[in-house]
Amino acid sequence: MKTNSLSSYSLIQPFRSVANYFSKIRRDVASVIERDPAARSWLEVMLVYSGLHAIWVHRITHWLWVRNVRFLARWLSQAARWLTGIEIHPGATIGPGFFIDHGMGVVIGETAEVGADVTLYHGVTLGGTSLTKGKRHPTIGDRVVIGAGAKVLGAIKIGADSRVGANAVVVKSVPPNSVVVGVPGQIVKRSQPTHAPDLNHTSLPDILGVTLKELLQRVDELESRVNGHADKHSHIHAPQDEAWEGVDFSI
Repeated sequence: MKTNSLSSYSLIQPFRSVANYFSKIRRDVASVIERDPAARSWLEVMLVYSGLHAIWVHRITHWLWVRNVRFLARWLSQAARWLTGIEIHPGATIGPGFFIDHGMGVVIGETAEVGADVTLYHGVTLGGTSLTKGKRHPTIGDRVVIGAGAKVLGAIKIGADSRVGANAVVVKSVPPNSVVVGVPGQIVKRSQPTHAPDLNHTSLPDILGVTLKELLQRVDELESRVNGHADKHSHIHAPQDEAWEGVDFSI
C-alpha cells in the first residue's frame, strides 16, 4: 500500500505543478488588468506585455533552479533578458500577482524575495551589497510599489503596503505602510495606512524641501521681530507659490 501511495503521489505531482503554474499566470494577467489603465483585454496583455513574459519564464527557471538544473535555468533567464530587457535571476523568489510595468532595465538578484501583488516600474534594481554567498538581496513585502529608477540594495526588508518613490535609493529596512523618498531613502510612516497597491506617484513627501522652507520662514519671522521687516537681500527666502526667487540665483 505504501509503495502504491508513493507511486500515485509521483504521478499526480507534475499535474499539480502545471495547474499551479497556470493558476499563477491567470493571477499575473489579472494584476495587469487591475493596475494598468492602458490594458484593454486579456489577449492584449498576454501577447504584448514583456513584463509578464519575463515573469512567466522566471517561474520556469526558478522551478529548474531549485531542482539543481542550474545551467539550463541560467541560460533561459539570459534568453528572457535578451527578449524583454528584464533580468531576473532564477534563484529569486517571486510571489503571485507580480506586475512589472514597462519593465525595461529591471534587475532582480539571486536571493531577492518578492511577496504577493508587488508592482515594479522600469529601471528598478533589487540588488546585492555583499560578496558572501548567503542572503544579500532585499525582501519585498506584499503589495509594495517601487517607482521607476529606484534602487533597493542589500539584505533589507521593505514592509508590506509600502511605496518607494521614483529614483529613491533604499539601503535600510522600511517598516510596513511607509513611503520612501530621496537619496539615501528617507522613511515616512503613513498616517493613514493602506492595504492595496498604491500607484499615486504624485503624492510623495518632499522632506528636505518642506524642512528648508519652514526654516527660511522662521528666519524671516525672526528678522521681522528684530528689525521690523525681513531683509530681502540678506539671504534666500522661502518660495512663494512653489517658485523660488532671489538675487542669489543666476540662470
